[in-house]
Amino acid sequence: MPADASIQTTPDNAAERLAKLASDVAMLEAIGAAWPPDQQATLARLKDAIEALHREALLRIVQGLREDPAAAQQLRKVVQDPLVFGVLRLHGLVRDPLESRVRAALESVAPFLAEHGGGVQLVAIKPPDTVEVRLTGACNGCPAAGMTLHQGVEKAIREYAPEITRIAAVKGAEPANDGKKIPLHFVSPFARENDGGFVDACALDELPLGVATALAVSGREVLFWRDHDSVSCVDNACAHLGMPLDGGEVVDGMIECPHHGFQYRLDTGECLTVPEVQLVVHAVRVRDGRVAVKLEA
Repeated sequence: MPADASIQTTPDNAAERLAKLASDVAMLEAIGAAWPPDQQATLARLKDAIEALHREALLRIVQGLREDPAAAQQLRKVVQDPLVFGVLRLHGLVRDPLESRVRAALESVAPFLAEHGGGVQLVAIKPPDTVEVRLTGACNGCPAAGMTLHQGVEKAIREYAPEITRIAAVKGAEPANDGKKIPLHFVSPFARENDGGFVDACALDELPLGVATALAVSGREVLFWRDHDSVSCVDNACAHLGMPLDGGEVVDGMIECPHHGFQYRLDTGECLTVPEVQLVVHAVRVRDGRVAVKLEA
C-alpha cells in the first residue's frame, strides 16, 4: 500500500489501536518503575514537561476552533470520541457534568460503607457549592456517622468535584411516596426563606415538567425549568455570545444553544462545553402555587 494511502478506521480496529496505545504506555511505566530513584525523577520531569507542552497546544487549538461556529460544532462532535474526550479531560480542558462527578465520588466509597452494613445516597445538588447526602443502613444514626461523612464521603466528593465546599447530611429515612400529590413549596438554594426582592413571575401550573419555559420578568428574559419538586431559573442568554437559549433542545435537564451548540445544565447553569463559564442563575421561590424569582444583577 502506498505510504499516503488512506486507512479506513472501523470501530473494531479503532478499539484495537486504543488498546495498543494504552498497552504501550503501561509497558513504559512499568519499565520506568524499575529504574533508580534519580532516573525515575528525571523521567517524571520529562513526562510533566511533555504534558504541559501538549496541554498548551491543545488549549490553543480548542480556543481557536471555538471562535468559529462551524468549527465549534465539529469540535463538539469530535469530543464525543472517548479517546479525544479522555485526553482533553486529562489536561483539564473538558470535564464531566457535576452530577456525574458527585455520583462517581459516592460510588467510590460505596464498597467501604457496604463492608460496615451501610451506604450513602445523593439527595440533592444545590449550586453553587452544596451537596446533600443521606447515610443509610448501619451508617444512619451510627455514633461514628460524622466521622464516616467527614473522612470518607466528604473527602471523595471534594476530590471529584473541588467546587463543592459544603456537604450536608440529611437525617432520617428516605421519604415514602404514598401516591398523594403534595403541594410544592420550594425555596431556591440560592436564597433564604425570608429573603426579599422576589418578583412574581407566573403560576406553577404554567411551567410544564421537563420543559424550558421562556418568560419576561421585570423586562428581563429568563428561562424556567421545572423538574419534579424543584424549579430553577437562568438568564435566557447563552454565555458564549448572549444569544437566546429558548428553542434549544432539552435532554435530561440539559439545554443546547440553538445557535452555536453550547450545552448547559438548567438546574445549576453549569456549562458542559466550556467549564470556565456558566449561565446567570436566579433564586426561585414557590408558594401557594405561584413562582417568584429574585433577579441577580
